[in-house]
Amino acid sequence: MSKILVTGAGGFIGHHLVKSLKEQGHWVRGVDIKHPEYEPSPADEFLILDLRRWENCLTATKDVEYVYNLSADMGGMGFISSNHARILHNNILISTHMIEASRVNGVDRYLFTSSACVYPEYRQQEANIAPLKEEDAYPADPQDAYGWEKLVSERLCIHYHDEYGFNTRIVRFHNIYGPLGTWDGGREKAPAAICRKVAIAKLTGNPEVEIWGDGEQTRSFCYIDDCIVGMQKIMMSDYHLPLNLGTDRLVTINQLVDIVADIAGIKVIKKHVPGPQGVRGRNSDNTRIRQVLGWEPQISLEEGLRRTYEWIEDQVRQKLARESSKVSVSS
Repeated sequence: MSKILVTGAGGFIGHHLVKSLKEQGHWVRGVDIKHPEYEPSPADEFLILDLRRWENCLTATKDVEYVYNLSADMGGMGFISSNHARILHNNILISTHMIEASRVNGVDRYLFTSSACVYPEYRQQEANIAPLKEEDAYPADPQDAYGWEKLVSERLCIHYHDEYGFNTRIVRFHNIYGPLGTWDGGREKAPAAICRKVAIAKLTGNPEVEIWGDGEQTRSFCYIDDCIVGMQKIMMSDYHLPLNLGTDRLVTINQLVDIVADIAGIKVIKKHVPGPQGVRGRNSDNTRIRQVLGWEPQISLEEGLRRTYEWIEDQVRQKLARESSKVSVSS
């Protein structure tokens, strides 16, 4: 049994990671500024701490062997494209304090969760994009402040490894999705937003589904269970440079809508509207993760979306029922 800290444990990926580590018998401390939204955390200890503050990072990292640092101010494209100063300020404080506090407190291994947002815009201007290798992050030109902070914090991890002998690991997430994640309110990612829109279309009988832009922008998507397995494999590996964690199946947003509509068993009408779209195309090159781990994500997009859609449809149904009840009471 190991003593493990998971920051961002009130969030989507962090909560799933805590559950997995507890199922394996580890002692887990979760830290966040909020508790998980949809179910209680199974963490042995859950601390509400603002990790922008140095003293809180020292408290969080005390007496643990491994640190998974998932804490960040983030959200979907609508959020990260319009909150640059806030994101850069908050996330730089969290990342710099967390790695130094981990080193000061004698943590054995420290994993930093980066993002495919580190890749430069000039490599992502075509929908039919070549998969992005880890070294393609340079020459640097990330798409937004969120990506710049992630790239700088990756460099910080590498320098801590090289200059202090600190055991760091770096994972670059590529569009992680699944149940128990944010699905409305503006911080949700594309798969959750599309599942919500399709579920509303199904449950209300209005077949229109809004899509930002022409829907031909492309992405690859990785299901949460694969993400959790991959993170732990990377933590326990001997590799300290960045590794992509995603699938290498490229789909358009229009195709994503079609897959979800098929799962829901309905026909939808796509309504293309103006909205933030991010880069034109992005895909993960999994050559290196296969070489380093002898593994890559296994769960198909259809299976992952089926599991995700079923959960989100249930959430939408409950929300519509609550709204209907309020209308009945007020009338």
